[in-house]
Amino acid sequence: MAPIPGSGLAKGLAVTLRTMTKKTVTEQYPDAQPDLPPRARGVIGLFEENCTVCMLCARECPDWCIYIDSHKETVPAAAPGGRERSRNVLDRFAIDFSLCMYCGICIEVCPFDALFWSPEFEYAETDIRELTHERDKLREWMWTVPAPPALDPGAEEPKEIAAARKSAEKLAATQAESQEGNA
Repeated sequence: MAPIPGSGLAKGLAVTLRTMTKKTVTEQYPDAQPDLPPRARGVIGLFEENCTVCMLCARECPDWCIYIDSHKETVPAAAPGGRERSRNVLDRFAIDFSLCMYCGICIEVCPFDALFWSPEFEYAETDIRELTHERDKLREWMWTVPAPPALDPGAEEPKEIAAARKSAEKLAATQAESQEGNA
């Protein structure tokens, strides 16, 4: 059976009329913040204390948007008669978010849990060259990462978080001392 001429136009107009009578669901973004689901992918945060400069994230990144520089440092022997050790020290950790496709491979391959998804999404820049964020900015975003649900309500605090808190408190104390000394 042949279609009636103009039936497609009538169907399209019917859809338009139906949607015109419904209330809009558009959120006016700058005025109303979106209600994001928990653990939403926004930007990548760096937990620098856990980074061993193994370079797995940079090697596995399909976009080659992670830049890492490091140097070796000699650590003195822990016990008398022991030998000195060498360890990698992180000099630069940067992610170029103009290249990143937010696949999360870098986060998945990190064996030391140094990279996490942060829900921050407001980091637009007017110049594309400013979308390369260094480790200081990535560290700021780390503190916006929501805590994972607790496996055991009676469990103790993870040692990584305790170590990070201890180093942050020590840094704050030394800054306070230096400010008192300058005053």
